[in-house]
Amino acid sequence: MIASAHRAYREIAAEDGSGARAGERRALARSIELLHRAEESGHRSRAAVEALLYTQRLWSVLVEDLAHPDNRLPVKLRADMISIGLWILREVEDIRSGARRSFKALIDTSSLIHGGLE
Repeated sequence: MIASAHRAYREIAAEDGSGARAGERRALARSIELLHRAEESGHRSRAAVEALLYTQRLWSVLVEDLAHPDNRLPVKLRADMISIGLWILREVEDIRSGARRSFKALIDTSSLIHGGLE
């Protein structure tokens, strides 16, 4: 599943900017949907495991893409998005370890990013 998700993202990213944004919006929407389910089910639920794993994979791919020298986004925007991505990955780990129990910050941040891709 990891390889297929990564391959699909790469194919979308190879398209023009609008296609890449649409793919990123779909992936973020899925992450947000899973995070909402996890928030309802609790931080130790199966839904939480699924949401955290999906979100971690998604943001790992996004950060990798943003850090790639061929990425055409402005350097400042790339740096800001990488910082957000690294924060999200830390939040995921904090929830996974039990240091944090709420998914709200992840949902809110992901929703803001999702809205900015319109």
